[in-house]
This record gives sequence, C-alpha cells and structure tokens, in this order.
Amino acid sequence: MSTQITTSFVDQYSSNIQALVQQKGSKLRNLVGFESVRGKAAFIDQIGQVAAVKKTTRHAATPQSDTPHKRRRLSLDTYHWADLIDNDDKVRMLIDPTNDYANAAAWAMGRAMDEAIVEAALGTAYTGETGATEVALPASQIVDAACASKFTFDKLREVKRLFDKNDAPSEGRYIVLSAQQLDDLLSETKVTSADYAAAKALVRGEIEEFMGFKFVQLNAKKADGSLILPVVMSTGDSAAAIGRSCLAFQSEGVKLGIGEDIIGKITERDDKCFATQVYYEMAIGATRMQEELVVQINCKE
Repeated sequence: MSTQITTSFVDQYSSNIQALVQQKGSKLRNLVGFESVRGKAAFIDQIGQVAAVKKTTRHAATPQSDTPHKRRRLSLDTYHWADLIDNDDKVRMLIDPTNDYANAAAWAMGRAMDEAIVEAALGTAYTGETGATEVALPASQIVDAACASKFTFDKLREVKRLFDKNDAPSEGRYIVLSAQQLDDLLSETKVTSADYAAAKALVRGEIEEFMGFKFVQLNAKKADGSLILPVVMSTGDSAAAIGRSCLAFQSEGVKLGIGEDIIGKITERDDKCFATQVYYEMAIGATRMQEELVVQINCKE
C-alpha cells in the first residue's frame, strides 16, 4: 500500500444547505388591516359613533349633530439586512448559497413585521391632530394584570366577554400565544373535550379555532434571542420575569403600514473583490387603531 495515499485525502462538503429551525416569514401580516404609506408617517382619520334623533313634529328643524372625529398616526421604520458571499466561499462549499441567504433574509423581514405588529398592539398609540398624544392600552383591556395564573379557559371567556361587550365584529378574531400558553390551554378539559371543541385538539395537540377565535402560535425571536411576545415583570425592588403577555385582537383593531414592501437585491461588489452581496430592505410601521379591539392577556409561566 502506498505511503503517499494520504495526500489524496480530501474533505467532504455537503452539496445541500440546511436552514436551521426558524419562523419562515410573517404570521400576522395578513391578519391585520393594511395601509399604503407615502412619506415618513400616515394619519388615519376615524369617525366615532353617532345617535339618531327622534322626529317629534311635522316640518321639524333639521337636527345638527357634531360627529366625533379621531386620528391615529402610523410612523414608518426602515429595516435592512446584508451579507457578502466571497467567490472562494462558493468554491469551498461546493454550492452557491446565494438563494439560501436570500431566503433567510426574507424570513427575517417577515419576523420583524410580526414584532412591529405585536409592539404596536400592546404598546403606545399616537392620536390627535398632529399625532402627538400618547394613548396606552387601558387597564380594562388587560386580563390578569397581576399575572397570577396560566392561560386558562376562564381567561378565554373573559376575552370573549370584552370583545362582545365592545361590539367587536365576530369575524377576524385572533389570539396570539406562545408554545407554553398553548400547552397550558390544552391542559384545560373544556378546551380539549369533544363536547366543547373539535377533536383535532386531542388528536394533534393543537387548537385551530375555539370560542370564535383563531389561534396563532408565535414563537419567533427578536435579534436579542427573546420571544417577540413580551415578558411580564414582577413589581418591587427585585423585578423578575414571571410570565408572558399574549395578544387578542380583531383585524380592525391593528393596522400595518407599508411604505416599501420587502425588496431584495443581489449584486456584485467591485470594492470587495467582486463578492456577491445579498441585500434586503423594507419600510413598515404599525399602530393600534381601537383599544376596544385589542386585549392583553398576561399568563404566568
């Protein structure tokens, strides 16, 4: 046997690229309202509820009503991502990873959309003529503010009661929750019982629709590795994470504004030895439109 055979040994590289587990794109984009935006911000006018006046005599004077008007401001932020693929990389990998980079970037943009939607729904909205007045989600729209218990059937009933009380449309109702809250809810007999829900919850361990709500499981992470759904912190000197805020909304309650939809450009960089650059960008924003159509559900973990 030749003693020189080791010089013929080579490293083997896979001819395929595997994407690690991740949320591929946005789950919430098509569930909320949409607004096309030109400029840095859009102002969305709203008309409030009016009351009919009973006519009591013939030839009565025409009633003059003062129709209430409101306005919400929707501001845009630009998100972008880029990476370089050196020509040597393509040779050593035995496959051109450009398309896989592009897919990863597009998925990241979608997750950023979900993050913007959740933050807008649960955070501060801006109203007034110039959009300078801050509006927080009122305490009346928060279930279990103290975060004393897990996601339960009773919390689900309370969310439904709030929506019904506020005359929220019965269509387009959604609950966004993480894997932990879904597991907690599946432990509730009333949710999994065939007397209350479809057998799918029992057979597949998931809930698709229940009590008029469609369930969306959101486990996507931010850039810092934390979940998009925010944590609930304890009060006092030694604050610590004690739970998570889930989100219930009706489609008209949250609006996504798009100034520039997701665009991708793949180009050569002559200043980088003609390496291939993958670049993605978008300009988006979101706002809560009506407090009555959004509910924050705090759940202990």
